[in-house]
Amino acid sequence: MRKSLLRMTFRQLQVFRAVCAQRSYSRAAEEMALTQPAVSLQIRQLEELLGQPLFDYVGKKLYLTDAAEALQLASADIFGRLESLDMQLGDLRGSLQGQLSLAVESSAKYFVPHLFAAFRRQYPEVSLQMVVTNHSQALKRLNANRDDLLIMSQVPTDLNLEFLPFLNNPIIAVAPADHPLCGQNGLTLHDLSAWPLLIREAGSGTRQACEAYCHQKRAHFAQTLEVGSMEGQCEGVIAGLGLALLPRHAVRRELDCGALRELPVAELPLLHSWCLVHPRSKYLSPVAQAFFAFVRDQRSQINALAERFAAPGPGRPSGS
Repeated sequence: MRKSLLRMTFRQLQVFRAVCAQRSYSRAAEEMALTQPAVSLQIRQLEELLGQPLFDYVGKKLYLTDAAEALQLASADIFGRLESLDMQLGDLRGSLQGQLSLAVESSAKYFVPHLFAAFRRQYPEVSLQMVVTNHSQALKRLNANRDDLLIMSQVPTDLNLEFLPFLNNPIIAVAPADHPLCGQNGLTLHDLSAWPLLIREAGSGTRQACEAYCHQKRAHFAQTLEVGSMEGQCEGVIAGLGLALLPRHAVRRELDCGALRELPVAELPLLHSWCLVHPRSKYLSPVAQAFFAFVRDQRSQINALAERFAAPGPGRPSGS
């Protein structure tokens, strides 16, 4: 190892990580309670130790160089191990402490807080940082090693990943309560295709799964309206803009109060599993290990939680 690397300080790495996160020296200075010249000095000293520039300005935008990308990954590992040390010291004191960093696909964001609450009842001194993403953003975060664990469906098979399926994510067809299809039985996906379909943005895993499934079933929707969130889809359906294929967990409250109705479609629900995911080579902190073990071992408790989201209500066909 080059001796110059041993002269790097944690403070320099903290400043560097702030600049990477903010893509701005001035915003990093505000975050770190430093002056902008102080931030510039810390970055310049780091560049001298590495022997390479860390950032490029193109126009008015700040971009990471290859050296910065490498240092960002290394610094994430360094601070992750320090966090792990803190957790281990807490474990030696008799309690598991620390923060769990989770990236969650938007289809799971309604259920995961209940899952973490059950986990926290067992480990009350663990805190949570949860980021909600779509499928394509989750893959980018996975490749950048930005989180302890991810919760996603449709786990890619071309990456060396450890994954644990733990709960079905049922996707159903929903309509406004006064829609003509609500009074019909034995519907098919093809029957739905005469109405507009509200869909998510291109990077959404739910959209990808639904498009592939509709193509497989030869159900082609001539008119689609793109809405960038499940909440937007839900409100659009209530407003009468069309139908939508949505995770049942995401529309539980709207179904229960009768604002939406679940259509009795023969080919639905479409079932995908939510999975807890991390790279096989990733070092898991004690908190991440404990959460993984909790999800693996507490299936009955997780299934009981899920029942609260799946129980029939006024907006759901019984037996669906």
